Amino acid sequence: MKTLAQAREIILTEFQAHNSLSTEIIPVQDSVGRTLAQPVTAELSSPHFHAAAMDGVAVAAASTFGANPAQPIELQVNKDAFYVNTGHVLPDNTDAVIMIEHLNVLDEHRIQIEAPVFPWQHVRKIGEDIVATELLFPRNHVITPYCLGALITGGIFKVPVKRKPRILIIPTGSELVDWRSSTAALKPGQVLESNSYVIGNLAAEAGADFSRSRQLMDDPAKIRTAVQAAVKGDVDIVLTVGGSSAGSEDYTKDVIIGLGEVLVHGVTIMPGKPVIVGKIGNKPIFGIPGYPVSAIIAFEQFVKPLIDQMRGQPEQARPSIYVEPTRKVASKLGLEEFVRVKLGTVGSRVVATALPRGAGCITSITEADGIIRIPEHMEGLKDNQAVKAELIKPAASIDNTIVAVGSHDNTLDVLADELKAGTTNLSLSSSHVGSMGGLMAVKRGACHIAGSHLLDTENGTYNVSYLDKYMPGRNVRLVNLVMRDQGLIVPRGNAKGISSIEDLARDDLAFINRQGGSGTRILLDYKLGQLGLDPARINGYDTEEYTHMSVAVAVLSGTVDVGLGIFAAARALDLDFIPVVTEQYDLVIPQEYFESEKIQALMDIINTDTFKTRVESLGGYSTEKTGQVII
Repeated sequence: MKTLAQAREIILTEFQAHNSLSTEIIPVQDSVGRTLAQPVTAELSSPHFHAAAMDGVAVAAASTFGANPAQPIELQVNKDAFYVNTGHVLPDNTDAVIMIEHLNVLDEHRIQIEAPVFPWQHVRKIGEDIVATELLFPRNHVITPYCLGALITGGIFKVPVKRKPRILIIPTGSELVDWRSSTAALKPGQVLESNSYVIGNLAAEAGADFSRSRQLMDDPAKIRTAVQAAVKGDVDIVLTVGGSSAGSEDYTKDVIIGLGEVLVHGVTIMPGKPVIVGKIGNKPIFGIPGYPVSAIIAFEQFVKPLIDQMRGQPEQARPSIYVEPTRKVASKLGLEEFVRVKLGTVGSRVVATALPRGAGCITSITEADGIIRIPEHMEGLKDNQAVKAELIKPAASIDNTIVAVGSHDNTLDVLADELKAGTTNLSLSSSHVGSMGGLMAVKRGACHIAGSHLLDTENGTYNVSYLDKYMPGRNVRLVNLVMRDQGLIVPRGNAKGISSIEDLARDDLAFINRQGGSGTRILLDYKLGQLGLDPARINGYDTEEYTHMSVAVAVLSGTVDVGLGIFAAARALDLDFIPVVTEQYDLVIPQEYFESEKIQALMDIINTDTFKTRVESLGGYSTEKTGQVII
C-alpha cells in the first residue's frame, strides 16, 4: 500500500520521459483546446497600416498647433484635413485624428478647430497590437477561443500542436452487460457497463483521445491477450476497468506481472484503494477499480495527472472554499477519504451535508457539489468546524441552493424539478435524516427548511408540539406540503396475507424499520404501544433505512417481507399497500429565511396547480391543505 503522494510520485517519475508526443499541423480553426508543440510567432503586424482610431478628420498634428477658442485655425478639406472613419487607413503626410465632435464645420470645403492635437493622437499605429515576428504563444500553451483572434490576425492559419494522448479502455467483468445490445431485463448479478464511458469522457475532457475495447469476461487468458495487443499498438496509456482487487476473479495484477511489472497495488485512499499501476514495455497500464466512484477517483488522482504531464500542462487544482459539516463525519485512520458533500449557503456560512459513502453509489458524485478530503491521520470531522471542500460544481450554484434537511418524501423530488424548470435558477438540495434530525438542523441553523411529520401521540396533531418542546423561542413558520397515506408496503400479491401492524409480530415475517427520530418510526412505536406489542418481538425492528424508497426496494428485492412507508413509494415500485394512517407532512422554515427570495420562490411553486397536479399523480397524496401556513 502506498500513500496518495507516493503513488503519484511513482507515476510521474516513472513515466516522465514517456512517449514525447509527436507534432501534427492542423488548421487554426480546429485548434481550440490543443497544446502547441512549438512556439508560434506572428507573420503579420496588426494593424499593418496606420489606422484611424476615431471618426473625424486626419491631419498633420503640426498644422493644429496654436489653435484655441480665441484663435481658431481653419483647415481645408482634402488638403489640410481628410475625413476618415474608425479603422480607415491614415492618408499620407497625416499623423493624427481630430474627433468629429471637436470640429466646427463651416462648409463642405472648410472646417475650424479650437484645440490642437498631438502626433499619433487617436491613431492605431502599425504593430500597435501585434508586430510581425514577435512571439504570440510559447510551446505548451493551450489554445483558447480567444487565441484564435490573435493567431488569425497575426497571419497564422495552421498551427503545430501535440498529438493528443491516446487512451485505450478495457472493461472487464463477467457480470457486465452492454446496454447498447441487451434489451432483456437484467438478471440478478448483472450490471450495465458504464464505467468505460465515464472514464473515456473524463479522458477526453482532460485533452486525450480514448477508444474502448469490447468488454471482456473474467478470463485471464483473454485479458492478457487484450492487454498485450494494446501495449503493442499505438496507444499511450492502457486502462483496465474492474478486477483490480484481490478476489478470486481479479486477474489484472497477475496479467500485468506476466507481461511487465507492478509499480503500485493499493493506495491508502477511499474510494479507489485497489488501484493498480504497472508498466509493460515502457507503457503505463492502470488497473482501475470496478466500483464507479472508485473508478472516477482513481482516474482523477492518477491517470489525469499523467495526461497533464504528457501534454506539458500543470495539474489544475479545483477551486475550494471553507465549509461547515452539518454532522460529525467519522473516517478510518490510515486512509485518506474523499467525502462527497452537498453544499448550500445558510446565513453567513456554507454548510456541507455528507452523501452516501459507498464506492458503488454513482449518485454520490452526480448529486455532490464538492468533495471534502479527510487526511489519513484523522478519525473524522467535527460538526460546525470549518474545513476545506473542493468544488465540483460552480460556486454560484451554492448560493442558489435551498438546503432541505429532514424527513424524506417523494414530493421533494417534484419540488426540486419544478424549481429547476422555472426561471429562478434555484436548486433544492435535500438530505434525509428523519424528522427529528431536520428539527435539530433548523435549531443549529444548518438548513433553510426541514421536512417533518412528527405525530403528537397525546392529541393526534403533527409537528407543533415538537417545535414547542425542542425549539422554544425559535421563530419558525410551519407550512403544509402534503397530506399522505402511510402504511405497510408488501410484495405484489401479498402472498403472506399481511393485513395490519399487529401482523409484524409474526414469526414468519421479516420487517425493515426506519431510523430512530424519523416520523415513521415514531408512528410505528405509537401503534405498537396502542396494541401492547413489544418491539423485541418484531424480526427486523432494529434494521433501519433512511428513505421510503429504500424501504420499498428492500421489499421488492425480497430482503424483507414488509416495511412501513408511504403509498407513493409502494406504487412507484408496483408493490401492494395496506393503509395505516393519513398523516400531515409539513415544512419547518426559520422566520429569517421565510421572507427571502429563495423561499418565496419555493412557496410560489408549492401553490401552483402544476405542482399539486404532479403530486396527486404520484398516488396516496392530498393537496387540499398544500401551501397553507399553519403557524
